[in-house]
Amino acid sequence: MRRLGLGLICLAIAGLLCGMLIPACHAPAPPKDRVIIGFTASQTGKLNVEAIRQINGLNLWIEQVNKEGGIKLADGKKIRIEAKFYDDESNKDRVQELYTRLINNDKADFLISPYSSGLADAAAVVAQQNKRIMITAGASSDSTHFKGFSLVYMTYTPASRYLAGAVDLLAKLAPEAKKIAIIHENDKFSTDSVNGLRKYAEGKGYQIVMFEGYDSATTDFAPFINKIPAGVDAVMGGGHFSDTTTFTRQLYEKKVKTKMIALLVAPPEPKFGELGEACIAVVGSSQWEPVAKYSLEAAKAEGVEWFGPTVPEFVQAYKAKYHEDPSYHSAGGYAAGLILQKAMENAGSTDTDKVKAAIDQENMFTFYGRIQFDTTPKAHGLQLGHQMIIIQWQKDAQGKPEKVAVWPPAAANKEAIVCPVH
Repeated sequence: MRRLGLGLICLAIAGLLCGMLIPACHAPAPPKDRVIIGFTASQTGKLNVEAIRQINGLNLWIEQVNKEGGIKLADGKKIRIEAKFYDDESNKDRVQELYTRLINNDKADFLISPYSSGLADAAAVVAQQNKRIMITAGASSDSTHFKGFSLVYMTYTPASRYLAGAVDLLAKLAPEAKKIAIIHENDKFSTDSVNGLRKYAEGKGYQIVMFEGYDSATTDFAPFINKIPAGVDAVMGGGHFSDTTTFTRQLYEKKVKTKMIALLVAPPEPKFGELGEACIAVVGSSQWEPVAKYSLEAAKAEGVEWFGPTVPEFVQAYKAKYHEDPSYHSAGGYAAGLILQKAMENAGSTDTDKVKAAIDQENMFTFYGRIQFDTTPKAHGLQLGHQMIIIQWQKDAQGKPEKVAVWPPAAANKEAIVCPVH
């Protein structure tokens, strides 16, 4: 009996311990009250101008969300945002190391890409392997989305459509134009862009009389400029801010005669105006501009839901925080946050699978324009809804450089001009 009593006591204790331990092992994790968003940014290196503005936009979104108590889910619970980020130094090799750290060490729930297609492509591999959703805020290379990734989503208009609007504008500005010279940076984004440009322009009947690439570290463009054929109607291409700005200045110094100069990335940046006379008449494709006419009325007309601040609200908030006009890089960073926010709200959850399903279904208008994604296995995550704005630098009433929107007609606030004869 004594042994039986001890046995029963042991069984009772064991049962109590099991009752304490088993629920701890099998109970679902408590609901989150915050999510960690991880990203890198080129605070140093050749991409720092664009990258800093991108994270400015993203940080403004985080600040505004947290000021409201967090992202509101269907059950009324609010999820606050915590950011974890590192300087990738504009270095592709450093990106994969840092995104691995963000996931494994910092426990990031969601990811925002670094700026530029090359760096974002490197980060996408890490995101997909570790089953993390990543929004590519500053990347537009089509090819990233033809690699079978299912968790990577593009905010920008794809690179293959980046300069298509410039070709359409050229047809209106100079109907007699036939010859285009393309000179571009030999990097992933720029190459994708000009390949798409070449195909589009040839489809419209233009002759591509020059098609050459330059190394990313190039500072002397004379060997390329000297090869531009006489009588060319447009010079197109470029790459990122630093090289494209130098290329523009040297085109001006060498007095290249052409009806249009259309370049990537740099022209929409406010700092591009510091080139003075060299920037006048130069056009560029912009993902977004403060003069954009996106509105609640436009969304309603298309039967698409509006989400987030209006254009004036975003511009006012950005200028108040950073004391400068927002560029499209700034807008892209903020828009990437909106994509995640809307998905979490629609999913009513921070669960990766549920948020992914919600992003797949997104079709909304924002201050940044329309947002919708390709959900086919072939090109999953490719941006379908967003369109480019073509800007041009002209002179204001005081003769100073002024950036205006000239294409498409629905977004234009000025008529385009041909390049002046130097």
